[in-house]
Amino acid sequence: MKKYLYIFCTLTGAALMGCTDLDLIPEDTMAPENYFSSEEELRLWTNSYYGMLPGADDLNDICADDVIKNILDNEILGNRTPGTEKAWDWEDLRVINTYFQWCKNCDDVNARNHYDGFSHFMRAYFYFTKVQRYGDVPYYDEVIGSKDNELLYKPRDSRKYVMQKVMEDLDQAIFMLPETKTPYEVNKWTALALKSRAALFEGTFRKYHNLGDWEEMLKQSAAASLELIQKGGFSLYKTGSTPYRDLFARLDAPAEEIILGRRYSTELSVLHNSQCNSMTGNQRVSFTKRFVDHYLMADGSRYTDKPGHEKNEFVAEVTGRDPRLSQTILTPGYVQKGTTKEMINTLSKFTLTGYQYIKYVMEPQYDQSNKSPMYFPLFRLAEVYLNYAEAKAELGTLTQDDLDISVNLLRDRAGMGDAHIDMDEANANPDPYLMADVTGYPNVTKSAMTGVILEIRRERTVELCLEGFRLFDMIRWKEGKQLTNEYHGVYFPGEGKYDLNGDGKMETAIYKDQAPSGLGLTKYKLGVDFFLTNDTEGYMWPHKDVKRTWNEERDYLWPIPTDERSLNHSLTQNPGWEDGLSY
Repeated sequence: MKKYLYIFCTLTGAALMGCTDLDLIPEDTMAPENYFSSEEELRLWTNSYYGMLPGADDLNDICADDVIKNILDNEILGNRTPGTEKAWDWEDLRVINTYFQWCKNCDDVNARNHYDGFSHFMRAYFYFTKVQRYGDVPYYDEVIGSKDNELLYKPRDSRKYVMQKVMEDLDQAIFMLPETKTPYEVNKWTALALKSRAALFEGTFRKYHNLGDWEEMLKQSAAASLELIQKGGFSLYKTGSTPYRDLFARLDAPAEEIILGRRYSTELSVLHNSQCNSMTGNQRVSFTKRFVDHYLMADGSRYTDKPGHEKNEFVAEVTGRDPRLSQTILTPGYVQKGTTKEMINTLSKFTLTGYQYIKYVMEPQYDQSNKSPMYFPLFRLAEVYLNYAEAKAELGTLTQDDLDISVNLLRDRAGMGDAHIDMDEANANPDPYLMADVTGYPNVTKSAMTGVILEIRRERTVELCLEGFRLFDMIRWKEGKQLTNEYHGVYFPGEGKYDLNGDGKMETAIYKDQAPSGLGLTKYKLGVDFFLTNDTEGYMWPHKDVKRTWNEERDYLWPIPTDERSLNHSLTQNPGWEDGLSY
């Protein structure tokens, strides 16, 4: 049943069982012709849009090269098929376009401007996410009925056309939406943030996938970002001694940095699993060594430049690093909020790699499944800083001043002192680790800006982890092959006893055949509890026998569902996907 009928029936209390013809409004409910006539009715209708936005459980456990879990996602396993693709769904768009069809019923111009702007924002968001997934998609800006055969069975429009419509919707939203800031309602600044994000994605996707016409999109991303930075009145959250950790370990969204957050509530039983995923081993969501190696030393020097870094044991590996590392993963000295006892790395109990995340972790009462009421960030100032710097760098127009008003402020907030990105130094000496085929971004633009582009990618990787960006970042940078590299974790030089919290006491032991003796030891049997890359020495090695594939000619787009192509013969399939249909 069409979602707009559901909303009407819900708003008026009518039963859905009376709806028999999907293109007719039931006689016992309110028709659109006499709805949408007041500000309250516009508000009620558009409130449903918030449910179209993703939530914590949709975003913060997506697998990529930085985060893995006990069962890898289909994108990494190579298990996507046209017959099982489920995201080709247009109900949300019908709800939005229904608003545009009938909002003229309201004579309140101020109300219309507000909710028209919100609807333009949501249609832009809807189509941006469709283009991210499928590339070309059919574009509709009106409600389609069952008799509109020409429109129902139209072919896909080009991604360039659709993204131009996305930009037009966002410009309308920016013009119409109020400037009043609240972290839980879409406003002008949210629309600017989405334009910053969407134009960056499309510009870099076109650039790295050789589609042409990429410069204008990056210019639009940079302009939207700069307007928000200069006029939005936002600032980075800096409260307390560990502001990055605390930003993600509180109930309410801090309005200074969060442009739009998703609200959760214990009272309303609207909760999520982010804390459970860390503190109970649910899905065993884990960071990879590739991710941990992105963190600099606290003084700004490169960890991966240090001789012998590859074989540093856990305590040495995490000591003296960018403070965000200890505010993101469990490291020596970590004490969970609401407790007083230091937690020790438990290796394979909660993780696959020994790198257990603490981002989004609050007090222990929220540890269990579907118990966390913490808000979830959807748009925040830090992302806009990163978008701005990246867009300018890819355009070749980045300056040191641009860095100083954007990503260098993130390093300041982290407490890294004078460890700013120096553009000239970065470009003169690009990080070989981040350029390498296995550990880095081998497809990065080779230009005078290569070094600083890599440094911005480092900052993005570190700052935005577990917020739903990484998979699509790797897609737009054309780095999908990196998802199939081996996933590694903490390094162990051999069997024996280990001190994983730096207090001088051996509390952990790993062995292959004979368990070592000793009181208070947590013991792990190699080949049973976890594997090492060289049998009894090396990195923790999860998913060592799991086949992972990435088809460079196919996998940057998802397949069009077979049943949709069976219904609409005008829909072409994305390159490389076979669905058995000859048209």
